[in-house]
Amino acid sequence: MRRITTRIATLAATALLALATGQSGQAGAAADAAYFNMRDITGHNFVIEITRPEVIKEAREIVANGDSKIVIGRLIMRAAGYNPTWDFHFNPDTVSFADGAPEVCDSTIPYVEDHLDEVGGPFLPGYYWCPWSGRLTAEVSAP
Repeated sequence: MRRITTRIATLAATALLALATGQSGQAGAAADAAYFNMRDITGHNFVIEITRPEVIKEAREIVANGDSKIVIGRLIMRAAGYNPTWDFHFNPDTVSFADGAPEVCDSTIPYVEDHLDEVGGPFLPGYYWCPWSGRLTAEVSAP
């Protein structure tokens, strides 16, 4: 019974995240991408590529105003050239921001790296990651 309850909660959280991120429409071209540094409570940095113009604008406002929005998006399980320190990165077309997010998608940067083989199951279901302590610190140059 406990396993069924866990699975139902995981499916519900994944569906909620998909709705919260509002992933529709076409992504911007890679040439139109912008890059932002995110730092979490562990002091590690993580570069995020964003391709949708409205999300790029929102990210710039977050940096300019020092807002503490949570980054939400789906992970791709391989390193990206702009973020070579880590063996995972956000799918640039899925990045969004929120004031809150379910605990099931929260984790620090190094914890995700150390548990890559568990991502997508009960740990970060649906490959959604929303690091609660992650904060955008700056827009950074394209690679």
